[in-house]
Amino acid sequence: MMPPGLLISAAASGSGKTTLTLGLIAAFRAQGVVVQPFKCGPDYIDPAFHGAAAGRASFNLDSWAMGADQIAALAQGAQGADLVIGEGAMGLFDGVARPGETGTGASADIAALTGWPVVAVIDCSGQAQTAAAVALGLARYRADVTLAGVILNKIASPRHEALVRAGFANAGIPVLGALPRQSSISLPERHLGLVQAEELPRLTEMLGELARFVAAHCDLAAIRALASGGLPAASRTRVPPPGARIALARDAAFSFIYPHLLADWRAAGATILPFSPLQDEAPDPTADVCWLPGGYPELHAGALAAAQSFRAGLATFARSRPVHGECGGYMALGAGLVAADGTRHQMAGLLGLETSFAKRRMHLGYRLARPYLPLPGLPLGTALRGHEFHYATILSQPDPALARVEDATGAEVAETGSCRATEGARVSGTFFHLIAPATQRVSA
Repeated sequence: MMPPGLLISAAASGSGKTTLTLGLIAAFRAQGVVVQPFKCGPDYIDPAFHGAAAGRASFNLDSWAMGADQIAALAQGAQGADLVIGEGAMGLFDGVARPGETGTGASADIAALTGWPVVAVIDCSGQAQTAAAVALGLARYRADVTLAGVILNKIASPRHEALVRAGFANAGIPVLGALPRQSSISLPERHLGLVQAEELPRLTEMLGELARFVAAHCDLAAIRALASGGLPAASRTRVPPPGARIALARDAAFSFIYPHLLADWRAAGATILPFSPLQDEAPDPTADVCWLPGGYPELHAGALAAAQSFRAGLATFARSRPVHGECGGYMALGAGLVAADGTRHQMAGLLGLETSFAKRRMHLGYRLARPYLPLPGLPLGTALRGHEFHYATILSQPDPALARVEDATGAEVAETGSCRATEGARVSGTFFHLIAPATQRVSA
């Protein structure tokens, strides 16, 4: 039986969704409640924090990239939990203009599909009663989405809280908690969002602090009582593994791979063989494919350049078996990477790609890719849905393009990825992060 759930959302990014979500998960877990977390939209970092707080893997649910059956099937991961807590992305209704598989990628799509009531985090800084007007707009915008209540954030004083609460009383919207401004309750950030969970030595202590902070200022019993919804059991087409034995780069430089992909690969019988390029480890020679996920190679470019065993082992592997890199993994497969300070670091050299962070430019959005060549495990002709999020500038991309890539409006983008044939295999890479094969018909 599926447990009831809630979706934590807001009117905008930066309102405090992640802080509240982690605090709620940790606070309920401290009470003995088994919480299953989810994250709306494409995001690698928040789910890792969710997992640390809940002790259960957090899965992404994405209405643009995933079909309704896939979302329902992933939601089955909540079986055995007492409560589901999903975290939204950006504002509640923010998505792209043209729908994908089941929606525009908005968190509201997931709330509507699952029936999970929304608890909105309202950033009250710089306003009082007007905060209720913002929440009233959230409550009325879509008839298929239920706003169950709000948690006030960045409350400056008791007087401020009283004024804000008066506005919500007039609007008839329940206030489930009020979080005072407290600069010590925050998570460190960098250019792609939060610092990764695995990089924080005080993570357990920080989660304990968040749990106590949220428990002290929110009505946990009332919040849990609002939970409802759930999806019926569903089957889906899983993402096929790229090989039977997959050498997977896995460390602080290569950590961006979706849990549902790993779950799909394992469900198909594949064996995952992790190795650490930062520890100068080469891919397992018994593997039949090597996969380098995204991450932060720009922060570890010097260490990667010095990892002679990794680079030599990767080159040997690529002579007879396919190697594929996504985003950071793609950059690591290239010839060189220029760090933010202007220093060029030699990369693996299996592709001619040269990238630079000396002049950062953000590339962000959903992507639909049609590979020109079959990727490992994926037959030619399979359209793929995913996203791109990086700050690298391409200085040179001399190898043949890997795919035709479009954004969510159907416009072609320049980041096509690239490929290079070796003696017995193919090296490929792309800035595109795979989420799922497209199931809806897409025009060629």
